[in-house]
Amino acid sequence: MHEMSLMESVVEIACETAISHGARGIRTIRLDVGKLSHVDPDALLFCYDAVRRGSLAEGAELEINRVAGEGWCLDCAKAVPLEERFGACPECGQYHVQMTAGDELKIRDLEVI
Repeated sequence: MHEMSLMESVVEIACETAISHGARGIRTIRLDVGKLSHVDPDALLFCYDAVRRGSLAEGAELEINRVAGEGWCLDCAKAVPLEERFGACPECGQYHVQMTAGDELKIRDLEVI
């Protein structure tokens, strides 16, 4: 389960950032998780409960925003929705699509005290 190591990193980054800005604690951590990232949000939430104990994030809420898959079709020259990695363009059926969104895992922001 790679979600455990991902959440350990998220909590570590959030705590280091909060400390560097003089915060006493964290109220909320907001994550953007792409639908095509192969990261299970439920597993992230499960792991979060374990890794936040004893840290500045111990009482913090975790909010997960799911980011839809999107790509740029080189043949159509426009942004198109993607339902799978390396999928065909839903407009023209060609596979010349560069993913532009949906594979991210990033901390969007923190609410600190």
